[in-house]
Amino acid sequence: MRSVDLALYADALAGEAASLAARIERERGKQRQATIEREARSALAPFAVERLAELGLLGTRGDPAVIAELEESLDAIELLQAWVEGALARAAA
Repeated sequence: MRSVDLALYADALAGEAASLAARIERERGKQRQATIEREARSALAPFAVERLAELGLLGTRGDPAVIAELEESLDAIELLQAWVEGALARAAA
């Protein structure tokens, strides 16, 4: 029974890790998009920048602090995953 419980928990942790990894990638994508938007702002005519900003097309924000926090959470989950997988291996032996 313990092996089954550990395996189910390991699966749940893998899902959480995948979810966090996806969130990290979305935040990184926001940062890349914000960089592109900053470049566009400096290259385009002021009237175009104003209009695009009104349309909400030049307002993307990427937050490095959010990425750092998500990465710390992912690191912690990965440590827990390793421990659970070790416990699973010990239970199987």
